[in-house]
Amino acid sequence: GVCCNTQMKKIEYIVQREVLDELRLDEVAQKRTWTTKPTLGERLRESLSFSVLKLKQILFSWFPVLGWLPHYPIREYAVGDVMSGCSVGIMHLPQGMAYALLASLRPVFGLYTSFYPVLVYFIFGTSRHISVGTFAVISIMIGSVTERLAPDSDFIVNGTNGTGSVDIDERDAYRVQIACSLTVLTGIFQILLGVVRFGFVVTYLSEPLVRGYTTGSACHVCVSQLKYLFGVTPARFSGPLSLIYTLVDLCRLLPQTQVPELVVSLVALAVLIVVKELNTYYRKKLPLPIPIELIVVTATMITHFCGLPDKYDIDVVGEIPSGLKAPRVPDATLFSKVIGDAFAVAIVGYAINISLGKTFALKHGYKVDSNQELVALGLSNTVGGFFQCYSVTSSLSRSLVQESTGGKTQVAGLVSSIIVLITVLKIGSLFEDLPKAVLSTIVFVNLKGMFKQFMDVPMLWRTNKVDLLVWLVTFTSTILFNLDLGLAISIGFSMLTIIFRTQLPRYSILGNVPGTELYLDTNTYQEAKEIPGIKIFRSSTTLCYTNAEMYLEVLQEKSGIEIGKLLTAKRKQDAKQKRKQEKERKKAKKQDKEKTSGALANGKLSEETKGQENITVISLKETAVNGFSKGQVNRSYHPDTTMSDSDSDTGCHGNEENEEASGSHTQSIILDLSTTSFVDTVTVKTLKNIFRDFEEVDLSVYLVGCQACIVEQLEKAGFFSESIPKSRLFITVHDAVLHILKKRGEADFVLDVYCNTKM
Repeated sequence: GVCCNTQMKKIEYIVQREVLDELRLDEVAQKRTWTTKPTLGERLRESLSFSVLKLKQILFSWFPVLGWLPHYPIREYAVGDVMSGCSVGIMHLPQGMAYALLASLRPVFGLYTSFYPVLVYFIFGTSRHISVGTFAVISIMIGSVTERLAPDSDFIVNGTNGTGSVDIDERDAYRVQIACSLTVLTGIFQILLGVVRFGFVVTYLSEPLVRGYTTGSACHVCVSQLKYLFGVTPARFSGPLSLIYTLVDLCRLLPQTQVPELVVSLVALAVLIVVKELNTYYRKKLPLPIPIELIVVTATMITHFCGLPDKYDIDVVGEIPSGLKAPRVPDATLFSKVIGDAFAVAIVGYAINISLGKTFALKHGYKVDSNQELVALGLSNTVGGFFQCYSVTSSLSRSLVQESTGGKTQVAGLVSSIIVLITVLKIGSLFEDLPKAVLSTIVFVNLKGMFKQFMDVPMLWRTNKVDLLVWLVTFTSTILFNLDLGLAISIGFSMLTIIFRTQLPRYSILGNVPGTELYLDTNTYQEAKEIPGIKIFRSSTTLCYTNAEMYLEVLQEKSGIEIGKLLTAKRKQDAKQKRKQEKERKKAKKQDKEKTSGALANGKLSEETKGQENITVISLKETAVNGFSKGQVNRSYHPDTTMSDSDSDTGCHGNEENEEASGSHTQSIILDLSTTSFVDTVTVKTLKNIFRDFEEVDLSVYLVGCQACIVEQLEKAGFFSESIPKSRLFITVHDAVLHILKKRGEADFVLDVYCNTKM
């Protein structure tokens, strides 16, 4: 029964029940002996069965648009989605062209990337608010691959020793092939991961890792755009430290800065920063954010009418062909060269996409399917790759605009893609004289959110220094070793932190808080007092093969029980006792022979022989009794009084060592396994060894807090036996303590807690 006594804010409760070990718990709680999981055959039959309802569920899971579009509430959602779509579409135009430069492609391919993948995601995506398309981090990852496989030096014509000009058309065409092959392979990876329900893989990319990686990527983006701001052409570097070398080269070229391009850049940058800050400040009062990016792009058309490109040699976007290009199969021979980069882009793109999608889903109360998101993103990339697009993911800035301007569904994405389509078909040629410096300023301004992530450092310093270390290592490795190798290093380091955390848990000895059934760390809580003769040991993490050896070492250290010394001392005494018994037996045998010889000599063979048989039996009985009694004595606490003087001195000294090694008369060990979530073969072996060794020196061992799944795993591993019965498992520490006290005849020792013990 449970009795509650409520007085003002203080709530008390009294629980009266019997002490429960694992066997008794199975009876009281009526443990199920059958499984509710379907068998393999039943699951196969279920998967192969066919019904209209099942077909409908499959269609809705693979094509989420069929689930919501037929029921689309036009009156409630249409206006918001159209306004949101127009706003996002206007952002797609400058961002698409600007991010294409990051990918080392012509700006028109950024417009293609803002069109086809958006349509595919409209059909297959499950998030209602994210805006799929070009993104700075993915663009710079694509750019690092295209520049590595198609450097300018491979396309020099009309000259020798690097003095000729670069065949830009041929170079750009090959870079498009590389980007498309990389994008298709990225999509294939994402589709395969989604089909095998591998969406959880992104959980290995922790938030500090993703934020540190995107911040490092933002630095790469920033440095790659400086050449457009200053109008210089630095050398192309690849491999580790390439970012540092590029910065050094840019500083060397600063005296050659093109002043007209720098002026255009600074003016555009100032306007963009001021208006974007106004948008942020008045976002609640403005029905739509001011499309300053499009305004700046449009305003720079004056460069065409003023003839600035010819007059000042300003680098402009160049030809933007009208219309859409026919699909083309990517070059499969390039797959082997980009397979590692494709996997990195697949994981990073999905990580950014799902984190944004889940953020908006949580805010608006709907669910995002992580596996379907992998498939949707993979199809967006695969289909886009055939139409000369490069890899996509969701953009934070566009997604925020899509949500804040009233977007309710992906109809907003459909509207934005229509705006991009109109631009590509009809008005793309108007942007041909747009200075690349203006596009680079658009990239700079949109990096503001990523650079704000530097504020994570002081926050993580206050909250979690391990996460801070992950952030700093990720950021540093991304800066020094580039995006692909930096990601691999950061994931490896993140895994190492998990391994170290499991290998270096916190171990504690628990004590009882007077007046309660609570058992807390004696080092943390002053009122927690150890119970005489009982050591309660707990680890803060799962006991497994990585920390099993340390678990045993710390158990001995914390409890003060040096099991090695105790076992050695006991075995020495057992051997000494055995030698003594053997010596006594030989001595008795010798005496028998002497008496027998004497009897034969005196002619009294029959009578003496009869008497000698009695003596021999008595002697052997005495020896056996003495040996048995000594075998049952706990030699850790009791000296051997039957030894000779010299032996007695040694025995007393050995017992003092034993008493010290046994932890001041500890009689029972309780291992709290409530934090253990699984057991492996090493765990089972370690626990068996603990039971065997501690029992050998007369110390009883008990397990407490084992979850039902842990008990089941122990049963399958053959852990329980006659020497380790299930009655050694208790559901709580308090149950085990009460059982031990009852067994020791100290049932009246109440620990200041009212209890009813029924054994």
